[in-house]
Amino acid sequence: MSNESDNLVKKKVCMLGAFAVGKTSLVRRYVENMFSEKYQTTIGVKIDKKVLEIEGRKTVLVIWDLAGKDDIVDLRTSYLRGASGYFLVVDKTRTNTLQVAQDVQRAAQETLGNIPFIAVMNKWDLEGKWDMDEETIIDLRIKGWDVIKTSAKNNTGVEEAFMALGRKMIIPGK
Repeated sequence: MSNESDNLVKKKVCMLGAFAVGKTSLVRRYVENMFSEKYQTTIGVKIDKKVLEIEGRKTVLVIWDLAGKDDIVDLRTSYLRGASGYFLVVDKTRTNTLQVAQDVQRAAQETLGNIPFIAVMNKWDLEGKWDMDEETIIDLRIKGWDVIKTSAKNNTGVEEAFMALGRKMIIPGK
C-alpha cells in the first residue's frame, strides 16, 4: 500500500545575491502572492515552503532566503549545505549586483558542486532605471546560465522561475 508521502519530493532552494536585489520580495510573491514596497532586511536566513507539482510529482520547495551579501567573504556556506538548487538574484538597475552574483555563484559551486541554478534579472518593471543592457544577459546565456527576467512587484516571471528551477532539480538535463 503506498501513501501520498511516497510520491512527495522535498528540495532545498537557496536565494542568493547582493543586498536589496529583491530576494525576499520574490519569495513573498511566489509563496504568498504578495508584494510590499517596504524594504525589509533579511538577517541570517528566512525559510518558507511551497508545495507544487512538477511532472506529476508533488514537490515541496523549502526556500532559504539568505541575507544579501555584497562581499563574498560573508557568505555563510553552511547555509548552502543540502541545497538542491539556487537562484542568483540580480537587480537589473544596479550592474554591481551582477558581479556579486557571479562571485556568489563561484562560491556556491565550490561548496555544492554543479547543482542547478537560475539567474533572475529582477526589477524588470523599472525599465527607465535599467543599468545593464541585453548584451550582458546574452553573455550570461553564452556562459551556460539560465536567465529569467522577473519583477516581484508586477509578478513577471516569478512562477516561471521557480517552476524552471523545480524542473531542473527533479528532471536532470531540463
